[in-house]
Parts: sequence; structure tokens; C-alpha cells
Amino acid sequence: MQNSQAPETCEAWAFGDSKEMADELSGLVLEGLKTATSSAFEVYQVENEPIPTEGSYSIILDGNQEAVGIIQIQKVTTCAFNQVTEELAIAEGEGDRTLEYWRRVHEEFFKRHLATYGLSFNEEMLIVCEQFELVYAA
Repeated sequence: MQNSQAPETCEAWAFGDSKEMADELSGLVLEGLKTATSSAFEVYQVENEPIPTEGSYSIILDGNQEAVGIIQIQKVTTCAFNQVTEELAIAEGEGDRTLEYWRRVHEEFFKRHLATYGLSFNEEMLIVCEQFELVYAA
């Protein structure tokens, strides 16, 4: 019997670029503090990956690549890095949850991450902002 509410596809991925970051950020999701994430638009283009869509599901992995939960994307927007809002910074749930903190740590992250693709960071680059809901905790 097939579940008519089950998604056809479901990506599994970890936040960040290290085991420690994946553990920290997946923990914030499970605590209910992290309800948003952001990524560089250019990376989707380079990897020929579709932009996440509202209603889609993802399996969140910890730093050991173990599933810790399932999220459902509620809203997807794009904006320039320098136009990210305080609302998104709070929803990302990291550090002191201020826009200043968000900009500092995400600039560092995007510089590192983009460099692996031969790309460079700039404050006008497009960011994909996803707001999500934890629908299942393992």
C-alpha cells in the first residue's frame, strides 16, 4: 500500500562543512531553535541542483551521517547576502541570533565553501533562504 502523503523524493544532507558544524546545527533543529537555513545560489548552479521548493522534505544528518530528523520546507526566498534580514538570522538559531553574528559567520562559511568551487564571496551574491519545520525527530 502506498502512502499518498509520502514525498516522491527526499534528500538527505548535513548542515555546514564539518562534523562539528553538522552536530551543532542539527542539534539546534532538534531543540527547535533553528527553523531556517541559507545557501549560496551559485552552488546550486555549479552542481546543477534544483533550488529547494516549498513543501519538499529533507532528512537531516548529524556529523556521523546519521539521520536525526525530517524537515519540511515552508518558504523559499532569494536575496542578496547584504539584504538578509534580522528575521532570518533569528530563525537560523545560531550564536546570539543577531544579524551581525549571522553575517560574520556566514561570510566566513561562504568564503570557504565557495572557494571549493573556484568561486568567490561578495556581499551582493544571491542567497537561497529556506524556512522549515521539523516534522519528525529520530
